Amino acid sequence: MKIACITDDGQTICRHFGRAGYYLVATVENGQVMDKEMREKFGHRQVMAEPHSGGEHGHMDTGGAHGTDPASQDRHRQMAESISDCQVLIAGGMGSGAFESMKAAGIQPVVTGLETIDQALEAYLDGSLSHQDGLVH
Repeated sequence: MKIACITDDGQTICRHFGRAGYYLVATVENGQVMDKEMREKFGHRQVMAEPHSGGEHGHMDTGGAHGTDPASQDRHRQMAESISDCQVLIAGGMGSGAFESMKAAGIQPVVTGLETIDQALEAYLDGSLSHQDGLVH
């Protein structure tokens, strides 16, 4: 099993999925983390560099939930590509569009208030990591 955690530094969980630059991907076997690797994530830095990307954080204002417009959904699919081999994504906060896009890609998003990747991985593996709906916007 592989678990992706959204990060900028490889140690802490970013509070905003779209703005983070990397995933730390942990490979788990028999309930133990066997390997960790950093992967680049398509995201906020690329979106802000694109002309006419629209709205705050590159999301068009459709009057609906954050990041649910077609352009955002396309970016979310690109964000999921580099973790397509992962079953779980741990984040500190994310828009509802990104949340639904990860689920559609077959990746279970878990949004948590825990700060470090090691804490979140340990909690996930022992079954105590709970998803916090209030951190999905």
